[in-house]
Amino acid sequence: MTLLEVLVHPYRCGDKDLAEKYREILLYSDNLSTFPVSNEVADKSAELRAKYRIRTPDAIQIATALHGEASTFLTNDKNLKKVEEIDIITLFDIE
Repeated sequence: MTLLEVLVHPYRCGDKDLAEKYREILLYSDNLSTFPVSNEVADKSAELRAKYRIRTPDAIQIATALHGEASTFLTNDKNLKKVEEIDIITLFDIE
């Protein structure tokens, strides 16, 4: 989902070079990992959506982070701080 979301802006602007840079960062950085959406992740996503009434993309990303044993989830959405299964940090917390 993250790759899909990040590439929309460069494609809308017709900036294929920027899209490629984003793709390289997300897919090949040493400190980032990508995971497929498995049945297990889909099930956890549905559970999170039902429990917290969050959007599907957010639920998928958080469920994927949990599946990948991430300790922290970084977001720009303050609404996600209600999720208790993982430590949610917003960009506002970092400022």
